[in-house]
Amino acid sequence: MNQKKAFEDVSVVIITRNEEDNIGDCLESVKWAGEVIVVDSESTDNTEALCRRYDVVFHTEPWKGFSRQKNSALEKATKTWVLSLDADERVTPELKREIGAILSGPGRKDGYCIKRKNFFLGRWIKHCGWYPDYNLRLFRREKGSFGVREVHESVDLDGSAGYLENPMEHHTYKTIGDFMGRLDRYSTLAAQELLKENKRYGMHHIMFRPLYTFLNMYIMRFGFLEGYYGFILSVFYSFYTFSKYVKLRDLQDNKS
Repeated sequence: MNQKKAFEDVSVVIITRNEEDNIGDCLESVKWAGEVIVVDSESTDNTEALCRRYDVVFHTEPWKGFSRQKNSALEKATKTWVLSLDADERVTPELKREIGAILSGPGRKDGYCIKRKNFFLGRWIKHCGWYPDYNLRLFRREKGSFGVREVHESVDLDGSAGYLENPMEHHTYKTIGDFMGRLDRYSTLAAQELLKENKRYGMHHIMFRPLYTFLNMYIMRFGFLEGYYGFILSVFYSFYTFSKYVKLRDLQDNKS
């Protein structure tokens, strides 16, 4: 199989909600794919108008949670291979060529993990545990689906997985305000997931887990080499851990 035919056999699936600042660059990076599916959660900005400029299959659906929304997009795919992206991610030319070479060659796996170059305030963060940050994103359509979780959803693969060498770019957290807003939302979802798993709150979680998070990112994962950026990231993630367990206690108190 040649690479052009291999690209035509790829469905890119993306979920969106008010992503006018990101979606154009994302779609531009995957124009080579045979099919691009966007499932939008009733955006109130120009997300849909920007998507309509590209050859995409656009759907509007109420928000069902990250996993269910991504599975809804996956169910609409028709190609053999699926590449799942977030709106703030980009496929680089190097990654595109590697995907083409893998899918057109022999001995293909059922899925592939892809590195992410995560950007914080416009800077690529190489430490703090932020790189290589492998995620399983490319997989045979009939072999994968997203496990149902409140947050930090991932692909459950029924088969063998390989690793690609070239990373995608992830342009996340462009401002401090953006980070803090998502920290609040994700810590709430993480607490809800812990409650579903019947995890119990303890004072040691609030007293020591945030400190461990900071030391792990800043010292053990060399966040100090990122200077100012590594320090504030480590502090923010420590606060995320603190918030998650405080919210878990609140949920448990309200449930009892």
